[in-house]
Amino acid sequence: MSTTTPDRVTLDRRVPPFGGFNATYLAIELKRRLRNRRTLFFTIAFPIVMYVLIGLPLRDEQLTATPLSQGGVSVAAYIMVSMAMYGAMMSATQTGAAVAVERSQGWSRQLRLTPLNPLVNILIKMIAGMVLGLLAVGATYIAGAISGIELSAAQWVVTGLVGWLLASAVFTTLGLFVGYLMPSENAAQVTSLVVVLLSFLGGLFYPLSSMPDFMQSIARFTPVYGIGELARAPAHGRELRHPVARQRHRVARRVRRRHDVGVPARHQAGLSEEVGIGGASGPVPDPAEP
Repeated sequence: MSTTTPDRVTLDRRVPPFGGFNATYLAIELKRRLRNRRTLFFTIAFPIVMYVLIGLPLRDEQLTATPLSQGGVSVAAYIMVSMAMYGAMMSATQTGAAVAVERSQGWSRQLRLTPLNPLVNILIKMIAGMVLGLLAVGATYIAGAISGIELSAAQWVVTGLVGWLLASAVFTTLGLFVGYLMPSENAAQVTSLVVVLLSFLGGLFYPLSSMPDFMQSIARFTPVYGIGELARAPAHGRELRHPVARQRHRVARRVRRRHDVGVPARHQAGLSEEVGIGGASGPVPDPAEP
């Protein structure tokens, strides 16, 4: 009597190359984003509208001491970079809203039944959000170029790349955190509120100098402030100084202003010694002395 051994059932699944990362899945994710009209409005149309309303009337206002006729940068260019950053930030945070919706619909659980690596799934969503952010930056820059913004080729490229990469990387992480933490009906509202709040605190919509002193101190600890300073620095040509050096520079200007209006020398000397200016020449002289 012969016995037949049944075939063993193998539970091992063939792992796809690169954990399942492929262009087809990325294209599907991009199509899903582009079909969402609300996302397109807030990431592409809204920054352009804000630039036209706020920045375009200031196209002839110079931003630095260099006149526009001599290659200076206008205030409109400053606002254009800020609005492009805002579009990239909104696009990045929408990644979290998409994750929250998939979790509520059971799609994330369904994907876990496939050989797709969960990290690849998150990576594809991040890339899709960054691509949409690139569209927002490109659309805002095109609007700026059409309206007459004049920058060098290096300034166009560097400001766009720095603002896009930094804003997308930081706020995609924030969006994913909120998307995995909160239910779908609240994720989009929370991320949008956080972006708007950080934008106001970080001086993205108006100059930081117009804020109270304590608000300026808070703003310097927000990610929007740091990203904005790095992205806009190539446009206005300022050096990125160390915070201590910037503080010394500000106090030195105060000393010079006090010198001009005739402040007593003892006050100027104490101020100069505090920040280490004056050097071998000594404290700032009293203007009343001969």
